[in-house]
Amino acid sequence: MKKDKAREEKNKTQKALSIFVLTLFGIFVLAVSWFAGRPLVRFVSAPEAFRAWVDASGVWGRLAFVGMVVLQIIIAIIPGEPLEIGAGYAFGMLEGTLLCMAGAALGSAAVFLLVRRFGVRLVEVLYSRERIMSLRFLRDRKRMKVLAFLIMLIPGTPKDLLSYFMGLTDIKLSSWLLIATAARIPSIVTSTMGGGALGMKNYQFAALVFAATVVLSGAGFFVYKRIANVRRGDRR
Repeated sequence: MKKDKAREEKNKTQKALSIFVLTLFGIFVLAVSWFAGRPLVRFVSAPEAFRAWVDASGVWGRLAFVGMVVLQIIIAIIPGEPLEIGAGYAFGMLEGTLLCMAGAALGSAAVFLLVRRFGVRLVEVLYSRERIMSLRFLRDRKRMKVLAFLIMLIPGTPKDLLSYFMGLTDIKLSSWLLIATAARIPSIVTSTMGGGALGMKNYQFAALVFAATVVLSGAGFFVYKRIANVRRGDRR
């Protein structure tokens, strides 16, 4: 009886601690989105000012930028495209892509480990249960990795939601990092390429890149919906 009571008390303590941590995380998300997210997006959306800051900051500017990308992945409310375009403008396509990839890998790992620790309640801080359940077709072990790679690869798909969802599956961290990093390359490259073209004042090419990205994103969204509906239909 004493052991059962002690175990019950321990479970209550752990539950209370989890609720407390999740509440703090929710407050942190809202605070960062309001006080840091909006200024951050405005900052990288002002290319000349962003480039001047990078030039003045040297290696610390690059490390700070990687931290910005990590923050964007964790606080999924902050859009990632302005950061990627700003990276292309400030650093050039190659270096901008590498910095974005480094930040994306670190951010994906952080999100994965957080979800593994706190479970679905952490995901629900940012997403409704309905949205979380919309990805339940990914629990198919035979196709999960392939489908996750396709969703991350195709423009216009909910990559931030997927980053949180994968922590709820039994996939290994190493496997998820390989998928998340490799599959992001095309979308990051197109954004940094467009930003790099803006930096070189090649506005016509930049407009072409961004127009193609918009078209691909729209097509990707419909392809994703098709995949999701087909897989849910298979499960039924």
